[in-house]
Amino acid sequence: MKNLSYDRIYKSQEYLASLGRVNYRSLFGSYSLTISDTVFAMVADGELYLRACEQSVQYCVKHTPRWLTFMKKGRLVMLNYYRVDESLWQDQQQLIRLSRYSLDAALKEKKSLGRKYRLRDLPNITYHLESLLNEAGIKDVSTLRILGAKMCWLRLKQMNQHITVKILYLLEGAVQDIHEAALPVVRRQELAVWVESLTPDLALLASFD
Repeated sequence: MKNLSYDRIYKSQEYLASLGRVNYRSLFGSYSLTISDTVFAMVADGELYLRACEQSVQYCVKHTPRWLTFMKKGRLVMLNYYRVDESLWQDQQQLIRLSRYSLDAALKEKKSLGRKYRLRDLPNITYHLESLLNEAGIKDVSTLRILGAKMCWLRLKQMNQHITVKILYLLEGAVQDIHEAALPVVRRQELAVWVESLTPDLALLASFD
């Protein structure tokens, strides 16, 4: 696997050269990829994973993401990195675009490292919802805002099909730092339409809000 990972690293350096010099270093049995000393991707078991962010939600909706995971104290931990599959490798323009989104999000988070607060500090985030988000690899306010409400909701939905559109409203309110009840009607309708556009099953869940 080590040689496969090195091959993937070299391929990533070649394909993503237009973004800047791609460096790598060993990290917990995998490899982190950096540009300007900022981690935006990971290579594990011979596969490239891009950092998820709000801008990559559309791609993740169309291509069910396979998330990077690792074992920690006997528990499976899911990271905010999704696998680059073969179809994406074949579309270099889109790969570069998604990688740029990942890099921009990583740079943005790097600037806010000193402002990481608990999720419970935000409106609408109950202890239960905080626990669900933590299980999905979303452990602080900065990560929640970088990913955006839609991406966070998709991650929760992948883990639990009983997650409804109501949770999306709660997350959007938290991102905007307002109570869910104060969420503008127009924004609420936009989110409901977005959920309905995903699959018939999700549209059915939305009707129970």
